[in-house]
Amino acid sequence: MHEIVQDYYGKQLQSSADLKTSACCDVSMVPEWLKPLLARIHPEVLERYYGCGLVCPDLLQGRRVLDLGCGSGRDVYALAQLVGPDGQVVGVDMTDAQLAIAQRHQVYQHEQFGYANTRFIKGFIEKLDDLDLEPASFDVVVSNCVVNLSPDKEAVMRGIYRLLKPGGEFFFSDVYADRRLPQALQSDPVLYGECLGGALYWNDFLNLAKRSGFNDPRLVTDRPLDITDPALGEKVGNIQFFSATYRLFKLDGLESDCEDYGQAVIYRGGIPNQATVFHLDKHHAIQTGKVFPVCGNTWRMLAETRFRSYFEFIGNFERHFGLFEGCGGGIPFDKTNTQTASCC
Repeated sequence: MHEIVQDYYGKQLQSSADLKTSACCDVSMVPEWLKPLLARIHPEVLERYYGCGLVCPDLLQGRRVLDLGCGSGRDVYALAQLVGPDGQVVGVDMTDAQLAIAQRHQVYQHEQFGYANTRFIKGFIEKLDDLDLEPASFDVVVSNCVVNLSPDKEAVMRGIYRLLKPGGEFFFSDVYADRRLPQALQSDPVLYGECLGGALYWNDFLNLAKRSGFNDPRLVTDRPLDITDPALGEKVGNIQFFSATYRLFKLDGLESDCEDYGQAVIYRGGIPNQATVFHLDKHHAIQTGKVFPVCGNTWRMLAETRFRSYFEFIGNFERHFGLFEGCGGGIPFDKTNTQTASCC
């Protein structure tokens, strides 16, 4: 599978226009605040971008960020502007052709930014322990449509958990399926290269995340994918695929379910691009100045992470009231919304 991915992204694809699905983000879907950052990135880097979502979470100034499967470096160079001169972004990729583009323009990008804060490493994301990366040394780990390409996703998740600081976050976009794929589809080289063959059934992903230490994964955004190539569409039949962004926190004390302790938070405002409402995830849009009831897990995600100083906290964990109301089951993705629920 490594050889398939290296060949597909290193040789077969020359630009995102060569892809056969709608997984990659359209430039029209990019938020306005991100466009000035992308305008400062070399055109060749942008042309070889194959991500399926936006992996630029809030409050990165001065932080240390790791980008898994960084490819030609688009996200690395966007994140480098967000972390600033006091932060650092490290990109890891296994494909020589992609890394060559990222490194070829590294001096150009540093001159554009006025500081040097990026580093690229060749390696496999299933073998992060083999790389020169110190445990518990990253504030945020990101990945853009890459975990699905890994033949050992559990090893990837364990490695990420090891590298994150306590209170750190894995913020990533990827492709998921509404059911488990037959083996014939999983081993199809084109489907695999297009990020479909390796897509996890969404419920298998949730269980994998929990086994790896990331209790209560939070869905941020999602959108259904269109297969624009008729031959591929015939192969996959009725299977539906989704591009989705999740955030996973490395926090002690997170519970498997959302429990009610009678707690609430008040968002003070101040987070860039989130002046009037803070979107923790798809189901938590917290308006500025309004008392917002939360479960114990959400409380910890705000109180024990880089978001703490932007909130007031009401209550504690002394009294339990059962399951938090409003936490439902079923498929988390919206099968009908093709316009607003976008990773980009």
